[in-house]
Amino acid sequence: MNDSAPQSEAVTGPRRAAFIFIFITVVLDMLSLGMIIPVLPKLVENFLGGDTARAAEVFGVFSTAWALMQFLFSPFLGALSDSFGRRPLVLISNFGLGLDYVLMALAPNLWWLFIGRVISGITSATVPTAFAYITDVTPPDQRAAKFGLISAAFGLGFVLGPGLGGVLGSIDPRLPFWLAAVLSLLNGCYGLFVLPESLPREQRSAFDWKRANPVGALKLLRSHPELSGLASAVFLIDVAHVVLPSIWVLYAGYRYGWDEKAVGLSLAVVGICSVIVQAGLVGPIVKAFGERRAMVLGLASGAAGFFCFGVAETATMFLFGIPLLALWGIVNPAINGLMTRHVGHSEQGRLQGANNSIQGIANLVGPFIFTLTFAWAIGSGKDWNFPGAPFVLSAVFLVAAAALGWHATRQRH
Repeated sequence: MNDSAPQSEAVTGPRRAAFIFIFITVVLDMLSLGMIIPVLPKLVENFLGGDTARAAEVFGVFSTAWALMQFLFSPFLGALSDSFGRRPLVLISNFGLGLDYVLMALAPNLWWLFIGRVISGITSATVPTAFAYITDVTPPDQRAAKFGLISAAFGLGFVLGPGLGGVLGSIDPRLPFWLAAVLSLLNGCYGLFVLPESLPREQRSAFDWKRANPVGALKLLRSHPELSGLASAVFLIDVAHVVLPSIWVLYAGYRYGWDEKAVGLSLAVVGICSVIVQAGLVGPIVKAFGERRAMVLGLASGAAGFFCFGVAETATMFLFGIPLLALWGIVNPAINGLMTRHVGHSEQGRLQGANNSIQGIANLVGPFIFTLTFAWAIGSGKDWNFPGAPFVLSAVFLVAAAALGWHATRQRH
């Protein structure tokens, strides 16, 4: 199997412009999703006449439906990109998300808003295609650094998005949807002129429904012992990550008495530290230590950060864990770099789609694991109280992922 990228093309001006477009696409996708975070629950609540408890239940259904669409459609769209090229799928994502945000901005009732959320889960499932595009045009030894930059784009979007969405939502709760639509549609129009196709026709594979579904896509991850071991590590990593959106706000308020402003600022600090690591440190660290050791270093740092969160008696001690957690940002680019070496050009889309399906499963099961652990840890009727238990559990998941990843890659090294 030849996993070399078209290196001669990777350094040309058009390819650089294409990478910049992919980077901007991911930033805008995450910015748009981030802008929706503070206003979508309020919009649901408005449709339900201000019933907050009912709104929480309905919003939970919205979140589950979005994650389910990611799980179902990521491998399908990844397989399509392996058969028909990356360019059409990336552009469809831009235009599809833009039109979907228009639909949500105009939604006259809760059902239309739900349909828009489902479509958003489908169209944003093309993010793995962006990773496959980077794989196509980047030599194997440079992929981890490029993946780090794309991961930084995720962080940048989520740092800026919620704040911008909150400001716009205070004017009109539908305004963030309109801005998200404009940004996505403009980026799609820009991509029509600057985005070349990255996957040559001779390297494409025939579309196969058996491989384009979640079960079929996951079979790809069992095609090589190292790949299956790394996929198992990815699942544990994705589950561990779910503790942040599931518990952070509740934990900080319960243990340290933080209000919304303090919580928002702390999340902004997490995002900024993550962007610094992923944009500036991934490349040098992977170059110095190699992908395998960088993976373990990042997982060890993430575990230490989570453990610090879990046992911190004061808010100051809690904040010391953020830089440690940020170094966890090394992990995904390093693992992605390792995994892309085991599949050919015509399977990179399927690989990224399978990884996104793993993330979808983690997003479905993770919230239950950590919210129930938190409820049990602070519940009455016990002689002890340990609200940090979910974070310690996440640390355990990352330690297990490090052991799995190290064991799976032992033969190559």
